[in-house]
Amino acid sequence: MKKGTAGIGNTFGSVGRRSVLKGMGGLGLAAVAGNFLASRDAKAAESLNYMCWEGYNTPSILEPFQKQKDASISIDLITDSAGGFAKLAAGASRDFDLVSSDSPWIQRMGPAGFCRFIEEADFAEQFAEFYPQFRAPFAPLQFDGKATGLPTRWGWVGPTVNTKFDKLETWSSYAPVFDSAYKDKICLLDWGDWPIMPLALYAGVNPYEELDQAALDEVRKVLRAAFKNTRAIVADLAIAQKGLIDGSFRALIGGGTYATSALRLKGHDYIQSIVPEPKNGLKQGIIWMEATGLIDNGKNSQIAADFLKYIVSPEVAKQLAITEATCNLVPNSKAEALFSDAEKKALQMDYMWTAWDNSQFHTAAPNIDDMLAIWQEELAAR
Repeated sequence: MKKGTAGIGNTFGSVGRRSVLKGMGGLGLAAVAGNFLASRDAKAAESLNYMCWEGYNTPSILEPFQKQKDASISIDLITDSAGGFAKLAAGASRDFDLVSSDSPWIQRMGPAGFCRFIEEADFAEQFAEFYPQFRAPFAPLQFDGKATGLPTRWGWVGPTVNTKFDKLETWSSYAPVFDSAYKDKICLLDWGDWPIMPLALYAGVNPYEELDQAALDEVRKVLRAAFKNTRAIVADLAIAQKGLIDGSFRALIGGGTYATSALRLKGHDYIQSIVPEPKNGLKQGIIWMEATGLIDNGKNSQIAADFLKYIVSPEVAKQLAITEATCNLVPNSKAEALFSDAEKKALQMDYMWTAWDNSQFHTAAPNIDDMLAIWQEELAAR
C-alpha cells in the first residue's frame, strides 16, 4: 500500500486496536465530548469539522481552543484508520478540515489528492520543539517533497512481558513464540497486521517491502508455527491483559506500548514492552505513529492550521499522552518536562530511543492484503 497503491478496504491493523478501547473508556470519552460539543453556542464565529480517534476529542483539550478562538468543533470519532480514510476518499473530505489517524493514512492523503500540504516554514516553531527524530523534513509524512501532516503520538510494537514470570533477556528474540517450553504460554493479539509484521520480521521477511511468493510462503510458515505454539489469539485487550497479569500468558505479541502503558501507570510496572535485537541485520521492532493532517476542502481556513499547531503544543501533547484509555509517547520534546516521574516510568521513556534505534518505522505495506488473507486462512485451519 505504499503511496496508496493497495485497496482501501483492509483494516491495516487498526480495527482491533481501536475497538478494544470500547471496554476501556473510549466510548465514554466520545459521549462526554459529544455532549460537550452539542452544548456549544451555535453562533460561534468559527467552526471546524474534525475526524479523530479517542483522546483527541477530550473536552479538556477542545474547550480551551474553542473559547480562545470563539469556535465550535464538530467531532467524527473513528475507530478504524482505513475506514476513516475511505470515508474521506469517497467525498467526505469536502466536509472536514482536519483528521488525526495512523501516520500511513495521513501520508496517503497526498497521493489521494485531498491533502492540504503543510508549509514547513509556517510550522517552524512546532518542528523546533520536536525531538530531532521528528523534525522536518520528516520522511514518513512526506509526499512529493511536501509535508502531509505533523506527528502527534507514537510508541513501539514488541513483546510485552510479565517480568514476575519471565526475564526480559529471554525476549531479546521472538524465539520463545516457537519454543515448545512456551507452548500454551503465549497470547497473540488478533489486531489485523500488528501481530503479523513482527513475526514476519523474525522469519527474515521485511513486510514493508514488496514481497514475492517465496516471501509470502515464509510468512505463512511462521504464522502456522506460531499458531501451533500459542495458547490464545485474542482481540479483547482486557482479556489479554488479565491473562498477562495473572501469569496465564508469559507474553503478548502484537501490541507493545499501546497495549501496556496504561497498565504500567496503574501500578503494574512489572509489565514491560521491549523490542528484540536485530536478527541477521533486520530490525525486529516496529515504531507506530499517529499524525494529524489538514484536509483540502476548498476552505483552507486559518483556524484549522491554528488547531494543528495547538494539538502538538507541549501542554496539549501532555494531555494527549495520558488519557483514560491509553498512554502514549508524544513527539514534542518540551512536553517531557511536564510528565511526572510515574508517567515517565509508565511510558518507558528511559528505553524509548533504544526501541527507536532497533525498529522499523510502520509504513503502508505493499502486500498487506495478502498477509491478512494468510492470517485468516491459517487461523481457520488452526
